[in-house]
Amino acid sequence: MKKILFICTHNAGRSQMAEGYVNATYGDRYSAYSAGSEPASRVNPLVIRAMQEIGIDIPDAKPKLIDEFDGIGMDLLVTLCDSGTCPVFPWAEETIHQTFPDPKAITGTEEERLAGIRAIRDAITDWIDQTLGEA
Repeated sequence: MKKILFICTHNAGRSQMAEGYVNATYGDRYSAYSAGSEPASRVNPLVIRAMQEIGIDIPDAKPKLIDEFDGIGMDLLVTLCDSGTCPVFPWAEETIHQTFPDPKAITGTEEERLAGIRAIRDAITDWIDQTLGEA
């Protein structure tokens, strides 16, 4: 089984969505993990809600420090940051940088923020389907 590590700075949104989606959809071929260089104290509750809407339950997800994965070989590292501060992970066989907007940057009412997170979720899941569905 191939191992994938999704990385973002805070590990509270994009990388958590990617980890949950891969494990739920492609768990027969991949084990997905996520981490960040500056983990938040918790996963964004609207991210958890947006994932539940597509049948993926991640309420127990916790932001993790990238150091927890030091020395663990990964087949694929995917950085999801939309800024120039994405951390690197030298133990991956292959690295892909795929940018998505940060859910934390979305402003407005709760419903407006959730709509923005849904759009990011859909972009991430579509990209994963295109990338892993062909592998």
